[in-house]
Amino acid sequence: MKTLIVSQEEKMVRKRLLLLLKPFDVYPSHEPSVISSSNSLKVFRYLNDRMLVHKSAINFCQNILKKKPVDWKAVFRNDVSQAISDVDLVITVGGDGTLLQASHFMDDRIPVLGVNSDPTRPEELEKLNEEFDASRSTGYLCASTANNFEQILDEILENLYEPSELARMAISINSKLIPTSALNDVLLAHPCPATVSRFSFRNEKPSSLVHCRSSGFRVSTAAGSTAAMLSAGGSAMPILSNDLQYIVREPISPVVLSHLMHGHVKFDERLEVTWFCREGLVYIDGSHLVHPIGHGDVIKLSSMAPRLKVYLPRHLLSQ
Repeated sequence: MKTLIVSQEEKMVRKRLLLLLKPFDVYPSHEPSVISSSNSLKVFRYLNDRMLVHKSAINFCQNILKKKPVDWKAVFRNDVSQAISDVDLVITVGGDGTLLQASHFMDDRIPVLGVNSDPTRPEELEKLNEEFDASRSTGYLCASTANNFEQILDEILENLYEPSELARMAISINSKLIPTSALNDVLLAHPCPATVSRFSFRNEKPSSLVHCRSSGFRVSTAAGSTAAMLSAGGSAMPILSNDLQYIVREPISPVVLSHLMHGHVKFDERLEVTWFCREGLVYIDGSHLVHPIGHGDVIKLSSMAPRLKVYLPRHLLSQ
């Protein structure tokens, strides 16, 4: 009787992976025909280098996947238009923007791993500070770079790395639930940034109604609290918090009301906003996904949306 020898790879069930890629058209495609300064040429060449680094990271990740006992396919993020299903893991290659876009097509069953294809280098920022902004990709939610991709992937395939569940924001307009949940934040504002917006808001539980005139109203999840929310004067929240945070953007208000312009919403509460402008937009996770609103519309926001499973950088979990 022959002894059947099963390799370690054969013991592992073949997983189905989707590689979701940041497109190349976000970078300049050719040198400007008119060079206004030597700096503009430097910036173009710097951005072109960024594209080459991004391409190299994609090729590197694909070569790693070819060696693994997995079935996978690669698509650009702009080519995804339907819910992602029939895969065991989504891997995004780009930065936080690519992971955010992926999240809009994912439910709470499939985990996602973010690969930061071109991390910012502090020494480069300092060196070029007086010439131009040399920021690359922040990759706050990305647990991997090309340097450690194979190690992180192996840990995931061997069930040695557990995904975390991040809160997302449910959004409804006039009691109609928007199918896309926000992973980062939501901004309510007039289409023209110079126009004053009028709105009122309150916590759904008994609380006073706050009337506002401002340039908009921003609400973030914990994951989004270190992005635009923090820049606007908000505070960073623990990454696994289920609460929401809100801030009135550039309020026109008496000093006595300043303490009402920023606050938090518990996970079991809803924030209710009534819009009092003829025009308005609800921006979800940036500028690409928007919904129109008008005078009298009621927008409700809460963290009662399906969670997103994300393989987070380990340093975030220790904070």
